[in-house]
Amino acid sequence: MNHDLIKPYDTSGEKKEQVRSMFDKIAPYYDFLNRLLTLRIDVLWRNKAISKLKNVKSNQILDVATGTADLAISMSDKLAAEKVIGLDISTNMLSIGNKKIANKNLTEKVELVLGDSENLPYENNRFDITTSSFGVRNFENLKKGLSEMNRVTTHGGAIMVLEFSNPRVFPIKNLFNIYFKYVLPVIGKITSKDPRAYQYLYESVQAFPDYERFISILHEVGYKNGKFYPLTFGICTIYIAEK
Repeated sequence: MNHDLIKPYDTSGEKKEQVRSMFDKIAPYYDFLNRLLTLRIDVLWRNKAISKLKNVKSNQILDVATGTADLAISMSDKLAAEKVIGLDISTNMLSIGNKKIANKNLTEKVELVLGDSENLPYENNRFDITTSSFGVRNFENLKKGLSEMNRVTTHGGAIMVLEFSNPRVFPIKNLFNIYFKYVLPVIGKITSKDPRAYQYLYESVQAFPDYERFISILHEVGYKNGKFYPLTFGICTIYIAEK
């Protein structure tokens, strides 16, 4: 199944606008559900992903599809960054992120910008590192979004993507599918009041080109030396590549 064709709502509508609408709707519940549905393991995943960037120059960082800015805030704390810019298509998600940034007195170091991940408003070779956590799966055109991330990354810089993946080992694979397909959408529907959002999560993870296939796409759009690191039995995977 083509990942780009998986949409939150109407199959005939534009994916980008549907994604924007979905995240604007679920924004008030997003962080709570992330912690609940992953048993807070998503925090550990982000920290592990950031640790993979310790030896990469990190003065200027762009976090694409930043959501409520969890990754951007963590990178500003754990990496030697002068500036971390988080970009997202959802106004409501960014509003929550900005409150977190203000509460942590990080307004000089972390900036959030409303923008399109597939048309980044930055010049070529601007950022030492570009990142995305649980965001590239929502791109309307995956290759275009990754190409844009490559364009704004400096030569010698890096991309880091953290994304859900499909476990390959029995019985984790089977349990994962049951949880994502049946349990998670019910909890998401009750809590977020959006019956489709977490069903879309399951469908988009199933269709996403994970592991070697994602590395192949990174190489196709101009990156090199791509590596992937499965976490928690392959439920989530870190992808790193160089420009």
